[in-house]
Amino acid sequence: MDEQHRIRLIGGHDEETALFTLFDDGDVCRLRCEYRHKTVERTASDFFQALCDIRSLLAEDGVIPFCYGASLNVYPSGMARDMGQGLKAYKMTVGQHAKMSDLVETFASGPDVIPASVAAQERFFRDWLASPRS
Repeated sequence: MDEQHRIRLIGGHDEETALFTLFDDGDVCRLRCEYRHKTVERTASDFFQALCDIRSLLAEDGVIPFCYGASLNVYPSGMARDMGQGLKAYKMTVGQHAKMSDLVETFASGPDVIPASVAAQERFFRDWLASPRS
């Protein structure tokens, strides 16, 4: 699977985008990001983790990709990471269980994306895990 996604960058110039290319290298997931005449690439056990690693680098340039994988309230389940390579994740609401209807594609975008840093997203996920659910 070699798949590409052009994603808008928040914090950059008007209409600035990055091109993300996904490579399935068997046991590992390789993600390449091309932006501002730069190319960065990371390999991880799933594409969500590779995206987080690249987001940390993009943050140094003050930009965040506008996609569900970089949204404050989105995080993949363990099964989505193990079985689905982190290509889908759940939109989470504190105090509620995630449902199948909450699944979104990691590299897709929508009007409900809340751009966030990797640290803020991980903090939200930990808070969601600790919250009592109805």
